[in-house]
Amino acid sequence: MNVHQFYDEGLAHASYAVVSEGEMAVVDPARDPQPYLDLAEKLGATIKAVIETHPHADFVSSHAELARKAGAKIYTSKLAAPSYTFTGFDEGDALHIGNVTFRPLNTPGHSPDSISVVLYDDGNSAYGVFTGDTLFVGDVGRPDLREAAGNLRAKKEELASQMYDSLRNKLMRLPRETRVYPAHGPGSLCGRAMGNERTSTIGKEVSQNYALQDMPQDDFVKLLLENQPFMPKYFGYDVEVNRKGAKDLESSIQNVHKEKPGYQPEDKIIVVDGRNQSSFKAGHYPNSINIPDGLKFETWLGSIIEPDEEFYLTAEDDNAINTLIRKASKIGYEQNIKAAFIAKPAEPVKSAHLNKEEFDRNEGNYTILDIRNQPEIDEGKIFEESLHIPLHQLRERISEIPSDKPIVVHCAGGYRSAAGASILENTLNVPVYDLGESIRNY
Repeated sequence: MNVHQFYDEGLAHASYAVVSEGEMAVVDPARDPQPYLDLAEKLGATIKAVIETHPHADFVSSHAELARKAGAKIYTSKLAAPSYTFTGFDEGDALHIGNVTFRPLNTPGHSPDSISVVLYDDGNSAYGVFTGDTLFVGDVGRPDLREAAGNLRAKKEELASQMYDSLRNKLMRLPRETRVYPAHGPGSLCGRAMGNERTSTIGKEVSQNYALQDMPQDDFVKLLLENQPFMPKYFGYDVEVNRKGAKDLESSIQNVHKEKPGYQPEDKIIVVDGRNQSSFKAGHYPNSINIPDGLKFETWLGSIIEPDEEFYLTAEDDNAINTLIRKASKIGYEQNIKAAFIAKPAEPVKSAHLNKEEFDRNEGNYTILDIRNQPEIDEGKIFEESLHIPLHQLRERISEIPSDKPIVVHCAGGYRSAAGASILENTLNVPVYDLGESIRNY
């Protein structure tokens, strides 16, 4: 038996393939099914099962496409009530792949329909457990994502209480040597304090994970609900996409319309510009938002743009455009792209350049806008008189920003402020400056 982990750095998402005696099961696959198909071909294995631990909120899964192409069955909890054809997989059920057996545990908490799947080797001992978004390394899944999404909706307090039971009455009863295979690592917005290691053991988590320590249930619920990260706009949308089963990836990408370089987009539709900050500031289309290609492009795309909102996509060349289309597809946003094209605006808009010496001498002459997230603010403000609006809320809260002075936008390192400043440029009639990486000097 072999367990293979696939890891997507951009979404901090881990998926798995278990191979035994020429048969394979895939757990929580990413949007692109090809890596799993390639591994099966390389190993001469047949994919027999695709297991979904729950309808994911933070990425689009390829379970429907992968199962169809491989001739496999999809296994998930009956509680998920998906629209695609599936085999119910709840406590008491078993799945045999080669010489190994998968047995699900119903572990609600992150969602009402979450399962954790225990892997038993040919000696019938608990070799590992695929915990989905229930148990992470050093953390547990947030309980506040299903109040407004999915066929099963539950209040976060109820789910937090269920998480307490799932951990203590299900997962913590597994042998201490059982390996833990979570669906996410550090940087994921499905938890708040994940460790850097991508796998663990039940024993290590019982010893070191804050959520598995001895405490009354009420204290656990209060602790779990505190300081959870923000929720991107696309999360609820992806839950529904995954319940229905996503369109095939390659055909969906091929349907993205491409225009010639220098295409002039419609004025009322947002242009998402994936070029670096300096290229964007030197000249861009009107009504553009600068989301530079980087490790978190897809997260910020789905945090700024609504899941039902059309947008144009532009970048410096075809390779960059194709990369960004694939990143958008990981959250199901390739369908929102009205057209993609190489950036060559006929009448470019230039961003204002901040005189940092003047700013340092006269901070009071500017409205300083801090677009970091609330937990970052709680750790301390960088400018005492700054106004705070997180980036993911900025488009909806522009009216709260005074327009009697020039505006200086900052984040923690310069990436988010590029997006924030570009949003304000499109709306406000005062100079908007991006402090950029200079924030590190303050």
